[in-house]
Amino acid sequence: MLELRIKRLDQNDNDIALPQYATDHAAGMDLRINRTIEIAPGEILMAPTGIAMEIPEGYEGQVRPRSGLAAKHGITCLNTPGTIDADYRGELKVILINHGKEPVRFERGTRIAQLVISKYQKVSVLEVEELQESVRAEGGFGHTGTH
Repeated sequence: MLELRIKRLDQNDNDIALPQYATDHAAGMDLRINRTIEIAPGEILMAPTGIAMEIPEGYEGQVRPRSGLAAKHGITCLNTPGTIDADYRGELKVILINHGKEPVRFERGTRIAQLVISKYQKVSVLEVEELQESVRAEGGFGHTGTH
């Protein structure tokens, strides 16, 4: 199994669970906030987690919203999925926005997002004069109809 090395940035946060899978088949690990915050309707904020990580080379961390927060409160993550590169060692912060009509308070230790570790493939970029033909060609948004 792949290892994800995590560092607590404040030892006073030892009571907050590290990222973990809620079930055996969960793709994402729960991320928790390390201080109490309130987010007003329309507000955007960087929610601190109090952790830094060492993602293995060839992998990225993808920060994603929690569906329950979106459905119940209109809270989601901007820049979704947010990418954490393998060479980043700073604090993991989650960009939250409140699309709801009421302020939402998150107590310290609340689950605010999910973290998915995903393998990626690097490519070499090659400039060409022409691209190969495809069935779709230049068909863009909505080109396949609505049904």
